[in-house]
Amino acid sequence: MVHAITIEREFGCGASEIASLVASRLGWSLWDERLTQEIARLTESSPEAVERREWRTDPPVYRLFQDFLRGAFEGGLPPTNRLHLLDARRIANVSETAVKTAFSSGPSVIVGRGGQYFLRNRKDVFHVFLYASRDYKIHRLIARGATQDKAIEQIDTTDKARAAFVRQYLGLKWPDPHLYDAMFNTERGDSFVADMLIRCVQGVHADDEPGAVNQECSPFRA
Repeated sequence: MVHAITIEREFGCGASEIASLVASRLGWSLWDERLTQEIARLTESSPEAVERREWRTDPPVYRLFQDFLRGAFEGGLPPTNRLHLLDARRIANVSETAVKTAFSSGPSVIVGRGGQYFLRNRKDVFHVFLYASRDYKIHRLIARGATQDKAIEQIDTTDKARAAFVRQYLGLKWPDPHLYDAMFNTERGDSFVADMLIRCVQGVHADDEPGAVNQECSPFRA
């Protein structure tokens, strides 16, 4: 049977809320903010620092600054006191470890951080992609307290940055539909999508063909 669900998503579509519903209804562990905390632990930095750099490529000025620090300071420090520089490549390098830590912890819902790629060869993991229209995502962010200008800016830039990160550090296209067992439009509602996702997962058996699901999973079932 399925022992973990990975959820990749478009920014602003409500994936965190849906993942929380799924984890609660299944009684599974939720790895969303916990993954950020695990990456922070592995990189010896803070969750706040990881959130600022997480799954974004480094801007040119930042990369130059990192190179300057490495060249000017790090080489002259004793090993126990070396600077722990946090950049996109370092986050990419430890994300696989963090995702596999989440998977090994027991039945889990794993949000983002490349889970669909790092666990792609496991038959006991169900991979989901969540999306919604631009207008829906903007309105959703505004409903959560963002200004209209801020909501538009975040929706129009966050996924582009995520796609650039995946392309540069994993050598993949984002999103790649071939990595997922199901894709859901979240405009149908958080509870509806959570229920449909759970129905899919409960219909999957580890000895089936990859991606095979019970017909009850499909909203187009006759």
